[in-house]
Amino acid sequence: MYSVALLTLQKFNCNLLLVRLRQRNLIGKHLYILESRKLDAGFSLVEMIAVVLMIGILAAIALPSWSAYVNRQRVTKANEVVLSAIQDAQRQAKQKKLSYSVSFKTDNNIPQLAVYSGTTPTNWRNLGEDLDIKTGTMRLGTNLSNVNTASASVTYAANFNTSAPQTITFDYMGTLANANFGTPPTGSDEAPGIKVVVANNNIKRCVILKTLLGATLTDKDDKCN
Repeated sequence: MYSVALLTLQKFNCNLLLVRLRQRNLIGKHLYILESRKLDAGFSLVEMIAVVLMIGILAAIALPSWSAYVNRQRVTKANEVVLSAIQDAQRQAKQKKLSYSVSFKTDNNIPQLAVYSGTTPTNWRNLGEDLDIKTGTMRLGTNLSNVNTASASVTYAANFNTSAPQTITFDYMGTLANANFGTPPTGSDEAPGIKVVVANNNIKRCVILKTLLGATLTDKDDKCN
C-alpha cells in the first residue's frame, strides 16, 4: 500500500511540474507575441508628427545658408570666366602680335562677353553658360567709360554701347596702351583701376587691372564698388 501511495504521489508531482512548465511556456509565448506586436507597430502618429516637425525646422534653418553658399559659388565661378577671358585676350595679343580686346555687355538681362581682334565684337557668348545661371539673377558691370579708361563708379549697362564701349584692349605686346586707371579717391594715392564686376544681390566678385603690363587681380564685395 505504501509503495502504491508513493508512486501515486510521484506521478502527481510530475504532472504538477509539467503543468507549471506549460504555464511558463504559455506566459513566455504571450510576452514574445506582445513584444513582437510592439515592434511591428512602428512609430505612433505623435512620434511621426514630431519627426516631421524637426525635419522642417532643420530645413528652414539650413536652406538660407545653403542658398547663399550656392550663390557665392556661382558668382565666384562667373568671375573666373571673366578673368579667363581677359587673360585669353592678352595671350592672343602676344602670340599673334595683334591688338586683341575683350568686351562686356548685358543683353536682355543676360550677361555676355566677347574676345576678338578688330573693332567690332560679333562672337558674343553668355557668361557662365555651364553654371545654370537663371536670367536676371546675375549682373555684369564695369567702371569703363571708354576703351581702357576707368571712371569713378561701376555701371551695369543693359546693352553694348558703341560710343562708350565696355572694352579692354591689349596691344600687340599684350600691354594696356594709353590706359587710364582712374582718379585716386580722397586720402589715397592709388588709382581704383579698371574693374569688371560680377554681382548677385550683395555678393560681388571682380577682376581689377591696375598696371600698363595688364596684370590682373581678383577681389570681392566692397573692393568691387
